[in-house]
Amino acid sequence: MHALLLIDIQNDFIPGGALAVKEGDQIVPLANSLQKSFKLIIATQDWHPQNHGSFAANQPGKNIGEIILLNGLDQILWPVHCVQNTPGAAFHPNLKMDKINRIFPKGTDPEIDSYSGFFDNGHKKDTGLAKYLQQNEVNEVSICGLATDYCVKYTAIDAANLGFKTNVIIDACRGVELNPGDIEKAIREMKETGVQIIESSAVL
Repeated sequence: MHALLLIDIQNDFIPGGALAVKEGDQIVPLANSLQKSFKLIIATQDWHPQNHGSFAANQPGKNIGEIILLNGLDQILWPVHCVQNTPGAAFHPNLKMDKINRIFPKGTDPEIDSYSGFFDNGHKKDTGLAKYLQQNEVNEVSICGLATDYCVKYTAIDAANLGFKTNVIIDACRGVELNPGDIEKAIREMKETGVQIIESSAVL
């Protein structure tokens, strides 16, 4: 079975949102079209408590973009975003939800961030996504969403390391690019782990 993973297509990552990804809204029609080609569709959802340690607002004297140690791991400080039960955490209103089989929340522990759809950043806790895929006899995943250089990258690398044949549909992703070259670097890192970088035309 070949599954589609939709990564964090949420209001706060769309232009106008708290942590806007440039052109993030442009992937929504493509994400909707891609759903027609898959029987199993999963979405991940950043779902932070208000007191999350990755929010600069919760670290006195620190600013957005600074790096601190959080739970022993380097942590970039972000604007407050995707707080549970807020409009910013909701999926983009134009994203078709009726074919999505399961939603996996992530980033729910205030003590550690969670970019990947599979694990927190310390690989201490798992979301249950891998088990769900295995139960559904999935051996291949195709990934799209936001953002290329964070949650898409870490989800793809974990998927490949877990033994799934992994594709990233690159024209259905957009990146944050905090630093110039971050997106290219992310693509390189994914390829080095065995992830295939493909275009949506290969699926549609």
